[in-house]
Amino acid sequence: MDSTLVITSMVVLIAILLIVGAPIKPVKLLGNSAVKLVIGVLMLFFFNVFGASIGLHVPINLFTAIIIGFLGIPGLASLTALNIFVLG
Repeated sequence: MDSTLVITSMVVLIAILLIVGAPIKPVKLLGNSAVKLVIGVLMLFFFNVFGASIGLHVPINLFTAIIIGFLGIPGLASLTALNIFVLG
């Protein structure tokens, strides 16, 4: 795909959204989900930094970030328990 076609289509899409207006609920849901995903990645990062001293490590990937982002501390505890008991 040509880069000018991609840029042109993005500019046209942005212009249409500015003129017509974006639907509020889907944009709000997408924004909240993105914030929770980032929080999940940050929690995983800090857990891995502090957990390295006692030998705990939970891999940072999309699945674990979604679990921790939406479940919070209980999600982190369950993934840690799975990591300890399943992977040894």
